[in-house]
Parts: sequence; structure tokens; C-alpha cells
Amino acid sequence: MYFLRRRLFGSIGNSLLTITMLAIFAAAIPPLLRWAIFDATWAAATPEACRSSGGACWAFIHEKYRLMLFGRYPFVEQWRPLLALALALILVLAGCSLKFRWQTVCISWAMGMAAVLILMRGGVLGLDYVPTDLWGGLPLTVFLALGGMIGSFPIAVLLALGRRARLPLVRAISVAAIELVRGVPLVSVLFMASFMIPLFLPGKVNIDVLLRALVAITLFSSAYLAEAIRGGLQAVPEGQEEAAKALGLTYWQTSLLIVVPQALRHAIPAIANLFIGLFKDTSLVGIVGLTDLLLAAKQALSDPQWRSFSLEGYLFIAAIYVAFCYFISRYSRYLEQRLRRER
Repeated sequence: MYFLRRRLFGSIGNSLLTITMLAIFAAAIPPLLRWAIFDATWAAATPEACRSSGGACWAFIHEKYRLMLFGRYPFVEQWRPLLALALALILVLAGCSLKFRWQTVCISWAMGMAAVLILMRGGVLGLDYVPTDLWGGLPLTVFLALGGMIGSFPIAVLLALGRRARLPLVRAISVAAIELVRGVPLVSVLFMASFMIPLFLPGKVNIDVLLRALVAITLFSSAYLAEAIRGGLQAVPEGQEEAAKALGLTYWQTSLLIVVPQALRHAIPAIANLFIGLFKDTSLVGIVGLTDLLLAAKQALSDPQWRSFSLEGYLFIAAIYVAFCYFISRYSRYLEQRLRRER
């Protein structure tokens, strides 16, 4: 009680702020609970039944959740993206646990991603072929985010090291690549990758639109990630490199075994922030015809009978985004605490 009294009513300003916030909560929370829970329609019902209840129409989620989660993927085959998504999340959790050797993690990821591709694409093992333009919903969003995160990391490390290189040509190329990509929005990069690049390719060469979007997201995020890693590199004392040279280590041994690991530890908050932004920016692939989670929700709301319940649909989608972003935030905090304790 003393702690609460000191924190909430320790001064006149704190007391006024506490009373004001309590009044706001008392005025806002009861109507919100009535709308979202007590007066809401939960079971499958007609749109007219939802309108007459006066509360939230969660029956819309019950009616359209498969379209929102899986997009235009064939209805009878939607167990495949569900299984692929579960496998991808298991691989993520296993890699984040830090209980396995990196060789085991790499082999598991290679085999797991091959299994995910087989499940999603099909065409082998008796699975029907499903083209990538029918992939959509949550699995597509997660796969694009994971692919962008994993693919951008080695590129970002090379760009960050190149920007600090002593060779003028290497430094100029790295600076030009970073500034060029950072100077344009992701929408324009996706537009170039999806509509402009095919115009310069030979007529018989056709690169899949999903692959082009993934490459665009990877290159875009690598430029921002390179600057975050460069900030971490600047926080590493120069004595670390001098000590490595005294031991006879080469430049790449010094960079990859001593300098970069310490830089990544310093850059964890910035890296987590970029990954959260990347996960949300995957919603922009809708402009190139890919049905991500947000576009799948819009397609579900295109039904004239349920169009008036857009708030419930977007709240459902927002909860999914918040859950994934919260996991990234909490995991970055866990890494900071663990590395600080080990240090």
C-alpha cells in the first residue's frame, strides 16, 4: 500500500493525474466491455441478428476467419498452409531458445523450409499444385517477414562492414547501396521489382512475383539493418581489433568472430525495432497482387452482407499483428538480459 500511495499519490501532480485517469477508465471501460463482451454476438448468425444486438459482431470472424487467415488458397487444401505455418513457428521457437548448436539450427531450418515449400506449393508427394498467386493470409505474411529477416542479415553485415572498410571503392559501393535503398519508399521498390524489372527480362524468362517481392523486401530491410549494425560496430572498442591482430587473426576472423557478435549485442534494440517494422510492412505487398493478411481481411469485408462489420475484422487482424510484434519485443528484451548476465 505504501508503494502505491507513494507512486500514485506522492505529490499533487501525481494525485491529479491518478484521479483523472481513474475517471477516464470509469467512463470508457464499462461501455467498451458491454460492446465487446456482454452485448456481443459470438455464435454464427446472420448479419441482421448482429445489427439488432447492439454489440460487437464476432460472428463475422467465425464466418470469414478462413478467408482472412488463408486468403484465396484452395478451401479443401487449407490444412497445408496451417501445417506449414505451424512448422515455421516451431522452427522459430527452437532457434530462439538458444539451446541447440548453430549447426543443428541451420540444418533444421534448411530441412524445415524445404518441407514448408513442398506443403505450400505441392506438385509432389501426391499434393495438388497451388501457384504462389493463390498463397495468402497469415502464412504469406509470416513467410515474407521471416524470409526478409533471414535474407537481410548477411547482406546487412557485409554492407555495415563495407561502409567502415578502408578501401575507398568498397566503402563507396556500400554507401551508395545503403543510401540509394534508404532514399526510396518500400512501395516503389516493390513496384520496380514486380512491374519494371520484368520489362527488361527476355520474353521467356519469368520470375515468380512472390520471389520478386521477397527479394525487394530483403534488399530494402538490409539497408536499414546495415545502419543499425554499423551503430553497434561503433560501440565496440578499438582495442578488440588490436588485440585480435596481435593474436594473428585475419580481418574476416576478427570481424565475424569478435567484432560483429559484440556489435549485434549493442544493436539488439534497433534490430528488434526494424524487424517489427518489417513484419508490418509486409502488408504493402498487396499493391503487387499478393494477398497478405490485411488484404485478405479486406476481401472478407467485400461481402455486402458483412461489410458493416469492418471494425471487428480489423480488430481481429490488429490482434494478430500485436501478438507477433509483442513476441519480437519480448524476445529482444530476453536476449539483452541474457547477454548482459553472461557478460
